Amino acid sequence: MTAYEVDVVVVGGGGMGSAAAWRLAGRGVDVVVLERFEAGHVRGASHGASRIFRVSYAEPAYIRLAREAERSWRELEADSGVSLLTRTGGVDHGRTADLDLLAEAVRAAGAPGEWLAPEEAAERWPGLRYDGRVLFHPMSGRLHADDAVSALQADAARLGAVVRHETPVTSIVVRGDDAVEVVAADDVYRAKRVVVAAGAWTEKLLGGLVPLPPLRVTQEQPAYFAPLSDVPWPSFVHHLGDGSLAATGFPSGVYGLGTPGEGVKAGFHGTGPVVDPDERDFQPEPAQLRLLRDYARAWLPGVDADALTPISCTYTTTPTSDFVLDRAGPVVVAAGFSGHGFKFVPAVGRILADLALTGERPGARFALSRPAVTT
Repeated sequence: MTAYEVDVVVVGGGGMGSAAAWRLAGRGVDVVVLERFEAGHVRGASHGASRIFRVSYAEPAYIRLAREAERSWRELEADSGVSLLTRTGGVDHGRTADLDLLAEAVRAAGAPGEWLAPEEAAERWPGLRYDGRVLFHPMSGRLHADDAVSALQADAARLGAVVRHETPVTSIVVRGDDAVEVVAADDVYRAKRVVVAAGAWTEKLLGGLVPLPPLRVTQEQPAYFAPLSDVPWPSFVHHLGDGSLAATGFPSGVYGLGTPGEGVKAGFHGTGPVVDPDERDFQPEPAQLRLLRDYARAWLPGVDADALTPISCTYTTTPTSDFVLDRAGPVVVAAGFSGHGFKFVPAVGRILADLALTGERPGARFALSRPAVTT
């Protein structure tokens, strides 16, 4: 067995782990990233060509985090020379109560936004049908997930980090407040801190070691739909139903965005079956696809609802959908991001670096053992 001595080990080379390594290496820390799969793999939650960037949240904590993330995305673009964040504008429409909360929170945070009549929105973005008035956010856009992870890892390596793919971690052993051992195959890494950003594998690695909240892992079924014409697409969130969602015929609200070279991505939010990440079949789920086609026929007149490419991805979520960003002894935990986390990647990297180096916590909302949190 080969032993390595480093300052920090990062377990997981997706968006969050790569961002943590980028920020740690930028502070002169000796850091190694251990990723169980090959570069560019599709088994986690950080692959693909498109993620929504937006600041339209009802919670001030997430608005602040998104605004920090936008600045950090631009910093990474400047450092790497890679274009990652494309501003397209974004729209929310549907359930009035949700829109009012978003509008008030964004206004209070000083972020730009405006109300549009559905007719005005249809003139700008004819590919969508609108459910009542529309809340428009000019800061919203699209992130290229694959390119972002590659850029983070490349810049982290430039700053001195070591990134090792196809290196699955088998155990983490705490030896003291400033001592942890991470075992991967025949190697052991001894460090002061370990940052675990393992997505769907978090419970398998940390269960019993730190007091995790419940983490639900599901296999989700979005899809790319073929556009019927070359029209602009904003990112969009449709808050379905003023009554029960069951009355709408759909299992949740719907998100989507245009993705050059792929089509128009659309999906339900957190409605897939619970899975073991090591036992996924990656096969399209017929019932979800049928409902997604039905949604496209009703609400996406700019696409061919029968010309679609299924996507398989995982969500890892907490009961409140809040992230876990906390530390227990020498173990820093980053979990529960799926469904809305990728936009925050570089800001989360900064938080994870702070947790590892100084123990500074981002607030009770993100704690391992969290009380009920109100905004």
